Amino acid sequence: MPSTPAPSRVRAADELKHVALEQFAAVGFGATSLQTIADHAGYSKSSVLYHFASKEALLDAAVEPAVVEFERLVDEFVVAGDQARRRLLVDQVVDLLLAHREAVHVFLIQGQSLGELPIIVRANTAVRRLAAAICHDRASVTEQVRFGVGLGGAAFLLTAGRAFDDPGSTTSDDELRDALREVLAELLDPISMSIVDRPADQN
Repeated sequence: MPSTPAPSRVRAADELKHVALEQFAAVGFGATSLQTIADHAGYSKSSVLYHFASKEALLDAAVEPAVVEFERLVDEFVVAGDQARRRLLVDQVVDLLLAHREAVHVFLIQGQSLGELPIIVRANTAVRRLAAAICHDRASVTEQVRFGVGLGGAAFLLTAGRAFDDPGSTTSDDELRDALREVLAELLDPISMSIVDRPADQN
């Protein structure tokens, strides 16, 4: 029977992944060193290397849960093949963005520059599959732009974009969730946002 990692080791690994994601999202993977991660997490660099063999291994471990969840959402949407599921997809994507905002920022915003890393290859593949399912072969440039602005813009807003907020802002995740669902629905599911579906004061 495999041994269970000591709670302190699990906690340290989780703390390192959390701090790493914050740094990767804030200043970029390339500009973040293991020493920087160690300093911000309150560990030595040797402690980081005890848990993760390299910065790439740390990125892999930190981002994988979000990638797995994103792949699952894409699989369900593609297999269903039902465009009526777009609104449900929007809700699920918004929940994913809020739950894994730094990780999603890394693979959506930095995905092209990190394209040689296996975990980012997986993420990029999932993004392309989703784009193909939403933007069919004859999709207009406008539809393609809607998709890119929708996902990329949301990922930016939830991390780097928040730096432009009023420092005293008290916007809650519930408020963000409602706003993101409305805006992403308009971008990714414009058909369902018809005059009939809009609030009365917008008709």
